[in-house]
Amino acid sequence: MSAETTTDYGAICAFLYREARHLDDREWEPWLEMYAPDTEYWMPAWDDDDQLTEDPQSQISLIYYANRHGLEDRIFRIRTERSSASMPEPRTNHMLTNVEVLGERGDAVEVRYNFHTLCHRYKLTDHFFGTVFATLRKVEGGFLIARKKIVLKNDYIRQVVDIYHI
Repeated sequence: MSAETTTDYGAICAFLYREARHLDDREWEPWLEMYAPDTEYWMPAWDDDDQLTEDPQSQISLIYYANRHGLEDRIFRIRTERSSASMPEPRTNHMLTNVEVLGERGDAVEVRYNFHTLCHRYKLTDHFFGTVFATLRKVEGGFLIARKKIVLKNDYIRQVVDIYHI
């Protein structure tokens, strides 16, 4: 933990682990409640020069939601079986590591961590791995995710990538 950080590192890790558990256990409502209404959820794509896209408004992204309404719509589609990409729902196991506090400004804590997700569906297990850069907003009783940028390192995959893969 950085000397400039006053936020408890263990509380940050516990929050991130809880988010992963909600995804693994398909607890969609508690998962959504971890996100601020004005959250930005973004997974940029890799361009032809092996560089990440930088602007979700003008370049291709693998996933982009400008606020929590997009995430809510995605969960609605998963729960009501209106997402053929999610039927049947996969079994996932998220593993987080190398949680690092990058900085703290006012009520915002910047964190970086690595993830490895195993996803089992149709008798096959796929691996998804990468790095997440997140802004956690301090609120009474904990945090909300104010921004999440997911860098998927193995983006050549054989299926549609979704929120539960990362």
